[in-house]
Amino acid sequence: MKKRKGLMAPAPVQRGGVELVNPLVQAQMKTYDEALALFHQQKYSKAKQELEKVLEGPSKELADRARMHIKIAEQRMKPTSEQNPKTAEEHYQRGVTMMNLGRWDEARESLDKARKLAPKADHIIYAVAALDCLTGEADAALANLKIAIELRSANRFHARNDEDFAFLQEDPRFTELLYPEKDGLGA
Repeated sequence: MKKRKGLMAPAPVQRGGVELVNPLVQAQMKTYDEALALFHQQKYSKAKQELEKVLEGPSKELADRARMHIKIAEQRMKPTSEQNPKTAEEHYQRGVTMMNLGRWDEARESLDKARKLAPKADHIIYAVAALDCLTGEADAALANLKIAIELRSANRFHARNDEDFAFLQEDPRFTELLYPEKDGLGA
């Protein structure tokens, strides 16, 4: 480092790109850290209160980060359609989410509600068939898959490559349902 005329100020202490020289910034950072701890504990209401205090501090960068976390906390505090589904599509989405989490009973409950609201929705019936298969209910899976295919033939092609139907891969009824072109062709 070349010495210039006058004294060089020491480089400011930084944390994540935010200067910590100012004691007010240090206090703001402490509040921000405490707010994030609450946020990560999913205590969104308390975290939001602390994050709002961060907005009053001198660091624009910390205030910007706090604003972002406030928005996320507000979103997570709202009742969502996933938590309180009303439409067939919302029940379907929740059912598929529960299936992906392996929460079969909750998935079944949501998909049954979706099916009652939209009894001819092929994608809902297809999801019920997949759930039936995942829970070892082969007969119900085949019956529901047949209905889904009758409502929309493209479901036949989806089921051929769908891992959710792996349990039925060796079942001749599944093969007959997915490959009807083999019947009568001598193949």
